[in-house]
Amino acid sequence: MAYVKNFPQDEVVSLAAQVEVRDGEVVSKTLAQNDAVSITLFAFAKGEEISTHDSTGDAFVQVIEGTGRFVVGGEERRVQAGEALVMPAKVPHSLHADEPFKMLLTVVFPR
Repeated sequence: MAYVKNFPQDEVVSLAAQVEVRDGEVVSKTLAQNDAVSITLFAFAKGEEISTHDSTGDAFVQVIEGTGRFVVGGEERRVQAGEALVMPAKVPHSLHADEPFKMLLTVVFPR
């Protein structure tokens, strides 16, 4: 049984190549989902966003291509490829694509 789905098993691949930027869309690909953790790849087209919301778990973002604009608790952060940001549990946050970008989101939930 594979715990990680929608992802090649036992081979080296480009993480960025696993999700595609499409005009006018936010594309997501769930890799794992259970009571403890959620792992999702995202690709944002320029101008797309996810409006303000919060999560019961800490949201760990790793930008893998481009630059994303994140507003966490009212503070704006720009995160570029190779950088990471933790959006703490229960803190309102939003995501904005001023340019196309891709990210890996890992949410760790309380147990």
